[in-house]
Amino acid sequence: MGAGGQRPVTAPRKKEGEEQKHEVLQRVPYSKPPFTLGEIKKAIPAHCFKRSVLRSFSYLVYDLTIVSILYYVATTYFHRLPTPLSLVSWLIYWVVQGCVLTGIWVIAHECGHHAFSDHQWLDDTVGLIFHSCLLVPYFSWKYSHRRHHSNTGSLERDEVFVPKPKSSLPWYSKYLNNPLGRVLALTITLTLGWPLYLAFNVSGRHYDRFACHYDPHGPIYSDRERLQIYISDAGVLAVSYVLFRLVAAKGLAWVVCVYGVPLLIVNGFLVLITYLQHTHPALPHYDSSEWDWLRGALATMDRDYGVLNKVFHNITDTHVAHHLFSTMPHYNAMEATKAIKPILGDYYQFDGTPIYKAMWREARECAYVEPDDSTKNKGVFWYSNKF
Repeated sequence: MGAGGQRPVTAPRKKEGEEQKHEVLQRVPYSKPPFTLGEIKKAIPAHCFKRSVLRSFSYLVYDLTIVSILYYVATTYFHRLPTPLSLVSWLIYWVVQGCVLTGIWVIAHECGHHAFSDHQWLDDTVGLIFHSCLLVPYFSWKYSHRRHHSNTGSLERDEVFVPKPKSSLPWYSKYLNNPLGRVLALTITLTLGWPLYLAFNVSGRHYDRFACHYDPHGPIYSDRERLQIYISDAGVLAVSYVLFRLVAAKGLAWVVCVYGVPLLIVNGFLVLITYLQHTHPALPHYDSSEWDWLRGALATMDRDYGVLNKVFHNITDTHVAHHLFSTMPHYNAMEATKAIKPILGDYYQFDGTPIYKAMWREARECAYVEPDDSTKNKGVFWYSNKF
C-alpha cells in the first residue's frame, strides 16, 4: 500500500523474452501517460520522503573518513615505495579518491535539492562548503540545475545536454562522425566538459547573450538569485586561494597528485553520469508544442555502474525517481524506484549495458535530434546519426 493508500493506474509492461538489445533500444512511449504524478507518489511508502539529518550526515562522514584515510596513506607512504610501485599506487589513489569524492559531490547535489535535511539553511551550508571544495559554484549550479529539473526533455528550456537538430549542428560535426572523431569528442567532454559548461554554458540552453555560471548578472539568474551567485563565487575563490597557498608551500606536483587528478576524475564522472542519464536512442525530446513536465521527467535513463552505484549514492540507477521527486533523500530512492516500476511500466527506462559500451554507443548513435516523419507528432524528437 502506497503513501496515499490507493491503487493507481498501471501502464502496460514490456513482454518477457524480448531480445535484450531490442528492449534497451526500444523507444519509450511518448504519449501522455495513463497515470498522474499524484498516483505515482501514492505508490511510494510515505517514509521514503522523510529526510534524516543524522542519516544524511552519516553518509557524508563515511565518505570524508575514506577520503582522509586515502590522503593519509598517499602522503605518508607512497614516497617510500620504489618507483614502479609508487606509480601504480598513485594511479589507484587517483581512481578511488576520485570515485569517493564524486559521492561527496552527489551529497552536496542533494543539498541543492533540499534532500539532505528539513532545514534549508543547513542544506545550503553543507552544499556550499563541499561543492566549493570541489570548485563548484554551489548556488549558481543549484539554480540552473533546478531549471533543468523543471524543464527536462525540453528542446527550448532544458539547461544541460540539450541536443541540437541537424540544421543547427556546427560545420565540423560530420567530420567527427567516425571512431577517431568520437574518441576526440569524448575525451574533450569528459576532461573539459564540466568547466566549459560552468564558464561558457557549453551544451547548455541557448540564451540571447553570453551565459556563465560565475556571472551574477547573467541571463541564467533572476534578480533575487544574484546575491547568492556572489556567495558561490566567493566560495570558489576561497578554495582557489587555499590551493594557491598549498602550491606555494608543497609544490604544484603535490597539489596535482593529491587533489588535481582526483578532481579531474570527479568532473569526468559527473559529466558522464549526466550525459548517459539524458542521452539514449530510446529517449525522446520535445518542442513546446508537445512538452509537458511529466513526460519530460520520464525521458530519463537509469544506468548500472556496478559497485559504483553505491559509491555514487545511487544517483546512477535511481535517476528516474530522482527526477520525479527530487527532494527525496538518496538512501530511500532504491525503495521508491522498486515501488514505481509497476506503475510506470514501459515509461520506466533502465539500461544495464556496460558503461563503456553505452558511452561509445551513445556517442555514435546520438549525434542530433529530428522528428520521426512516420508519425504525426512533429513536436517529438528522436536521436539520429545519419549525415
